[in-house]
Amino acid sequence: MKILPYLDAHISQAEFAQIVGVSEASISKRVSEGILQRGDNAHAWLVAYTEHLRDQAAGRLGDSMGLDLVQERAALARSQREAQDLKNAVARGEYAPIGLLADVLGEAASAVVDRMDQVEGDLRKACPDLPEEARVIVLRVLAGARNEWIRSTAKLVADKVDAMATAEEEGDDDERTAE
Repeated sequence: MKILPYLDAHISQAEFAQIVGVSEASISKRVSEGILQRGDNAHAWLVAYTEHLRDQAAGRLGDSMGLDLVQERAALARSQREAQDLKNAVARGEYAPIGLLADVLGEAASAVVDRMDQVEGDLRKACPDLPEEARVIVLRVLAGARNEWIRSTAKLVADKVDAMATAEEEGDDDERTAE
């Protein structure tokens, strides 16, 4: 339904710009973007122009700086969800900072190594009659176990850190792909 009959008329970009209160350059830009169609009457331009303004206000269009409100809101919601997931994991005892875990693991490994290093003296006191060959074999097995403990612990930490870094990179790639 057309309220004003003069809206059926074709008007120039300058006239339409004056009606809606913007510059002629702004209307020309909307025509070149395809928002307003050449040859349409004033009513069609008014409807198209107001629809464009509504979409812009609702954030369904990117702004002039290349930002898209919908994508920005989605990114914010994703960040908030990830932060909440992290808080929940900490509360359940399923997560701790890598630095803290490395420190605890280092202290635990150090305690085990210290105890293994005491075995030789304890073995001499507890079994003074143990043949030297047997003592050497026991100490060699313990040294091998200690070295394997240290090697496998270092490898586990390195593998887990690499896996976390890869997961973060894939998550970043997924976010870039979604954009």
